[in-house]
Amino acid sequence: MKLGMNLLLWTGFVTEAEYPVMAKIKAAGYDGVELPIFDEDVSRYKAIRAELDRQGLKCTTVTVMNPDSNPISPDASIRAAALERLKKIIEINHTLGSEAMCGPYHSPLGVFSGGGPTAEEKGRAVEVLRKAADFAKQANLTMAIEYLNRFECYFLTTAKDATALVKEVNHPNFRCMYDTFHAHIEEKSQASAIATANGSFAHVHISENDRGTPGTGQVHWDEAFSAIKKTGYDGWLVIEAFGRALPDLAAATRVWRDLFPTPEDVYVNGIAFIKKMWAK
Repeated sequence: MKLGMNLLLWTGFVTEAEYPVMAKIKAAGYDGVELPIFDEDVSRYKAIRAELDRQGLKCTTVTVMNPDSNPISPDASIRAAALERLKKIIEINHTLGSEAMCGPYHSPLGVFSGGGPTAEEKGRAVEVLRKAADFAKQANLTMAIEYLNRFECYFLTTAKDATALVKEVNHPNFRCMYDTFHAHIEEKSQASAIATANGSFAHVHISENDRGTPGTGQVHWDEAFSAIKKTGYDGWLVIEAFGRALPDLAAATRVWRDLFPTPEDVYVNGIAFIKKMWAK
């Protein structure tokens, strides 16, 4: 098991300003950090890689797509742009030495069609994501696609759907991930969802139902940790929490109030909670 902390709690654009935060996360006992990758400037990540190495931190990444780079668009040029964006982000992951690239990069965040996913959209996603996975293989990178809740997307919203997508893409470098926050909203139980995704998921987000400090809310944590451990999973457990420090991110994640006293409360008490639950 490897423990990580998502830097989206502090920023959507990591720079040297976050290096002291990374040092505190390392001192708290984490193995790595999860970096948001929303730009496509490969060159600037060389310095971040050097700092990760200096601090002895591993990393994973998270990214999203937008309407101009939509893998399920009926417009072939937009799908081509999606593939090119994914390739750039995979290249950034390679520069960083990232171990997993997670996120809902199957479709644009917060864009809805008014209905559920169509067979045509599923086919387009498979085509684009399989090509991206070929590129990820060259970078020795695992792609871990994330399903969201119905209020954030319509294309992928359950473990069943995510597992089906993994099977359709049918590529060793393409897997799915599990997020306790989204599962808390969409699934009948954490255990059944994890059992459904068993063999398909390669990354886990530990996220409370209100996006605050893990262990302080309503997620069925005993059930979730027991089910994850039962699968034999031994990869990353990454805390994902959101606050109000960044107005654009707060608006995107619908965070209108303080969910924790300080960021330190999240990563210090969060890691203690994970270690306690994993041992239990």
